[in-house]
Amino acid sequence: MAKKRTSATPPLRRQCGAMAAHFMLLEKFPAFRAVQMRLEGATSRRREEHVEPARTSIATINTIVHVVYNTDEQNISTAQINSQIRAMNRDFRATNTDRSKTPSPWRGLVTDSRVQFKLAQVVRTRTTKTSFSTDDGVKKAATGGIAPLTPSTHMNVWVCALAGGMLGYAQFPGGPPATDGVVISYQAFGTMGTAEAPFNKGRTGTHEVGHYLNLRHIWGDTPDCSGSDMVADTPNAAGPNFGAPAWPVVTCNNGPNGDMFMNYMDYTDDAAMFMFTAQQVLRMRTALETARSGLL
Repeated sequence: MAKKRTSATPPLRRQCGAMAAHFMLLEKFPAFRAVQMRLEGATSRRREEHVEPARTSIATINTIVHVVYNTDEQNISTAQINSQIRAMNRDFRATNTDRSKTPSPWRGLVTDSRVQFKLAQVVRTRTTKTSFSTDDGVKKAATGGIAPLTPSTHMNVWVCALAGGMLGYAQFPGGPPATDGVVISYQAFGTMGTAEAPFNKGRTGTHEVGHYLNLRHIWGDTPDCSGSDMVADTPNAAGPNFGAPAWPVVTCNNGPNGDMFMNYMDYTDDAAMFMFTAQQVLRMRTALETARSGLL
C-alpha cells in the first residue's frame, strides 16, 4: 500500500549547507585544515601531470544509507533508495541522456568520472526529532540520529527531514570520522516516492557527493566575482543560479558563454544540471586516491 503523503511543500530553490559545515569544521579541527591543504597540494601535482580521467580505473564506492524517520512517509522505500543510486551512477559515469543539452562550447568538457556506487546496506532508525539541521545531529544517537558505519571504507548517506528548506550537505575529505558522510532531505532523494519536483531526478545526491569528493560550488561561495571553485575549466561566476535559466547567463565578464549553470555544482533545478568537467573529475579522483583512499 502506498504511504499517505503528508509532507509540506518541498523547497522551490536549491539550498546546500555543505560550506557552512565545512567552515565550522575548519575552525574546530586543525587536523582537518591540514588534510585539506595536503589534498590541494596533491590536486595541483595531479593537474601538472596531465593525467587523463579516461586512463583511471573504475572506482566503486560502497554506500550505506541511513533512513532516519519521524513519520511513516519519511521511512522511504528501498526502491526509492535504489533510484538514487542509479541516478548517481548515470551522472558520475556521464551516461545521463540529458548531457546532450550541454551548450556546444562545453560539450567537450563533459567527463565520465569513472566513479560508481553500490548500495551495501540500508539502516532504518526511528527518531523523535521532527527535523535536523547542518549541526550533524542526524549523525549521533544522542541527538536523535545514528552514527556512521565504517566511514573509512563506506560512504554513509543519511536521509531525513531537514529544516529551513535545506536540501542537503556533505563533509569534505579529511574531517572527523564520527560525522563523515552526506545528508539529504527525504524530499529530494532519488527519483520517486517522496522526491518532488523540481528536485526529483537525484541531482541533490550528485551535488552533495561532489562535495564529499572535494568539489566546491561553481561560483566559489562569494557574493561577487572574487571566489573560486579551484577548477580551471569552469567559468568564474558571480553567484549561484536558480531554477532553469536560459543560456547564456553572463556574469563576471565571462561572456559570451557565461556561467556554467548546468554544472552539478551550481544551484539550478535537477532538470537543469547535467555535467561534471574534466578538471572537476581530476579533483574527485585525487581525493579518492589520497584522503578517501579507504573507499577503494
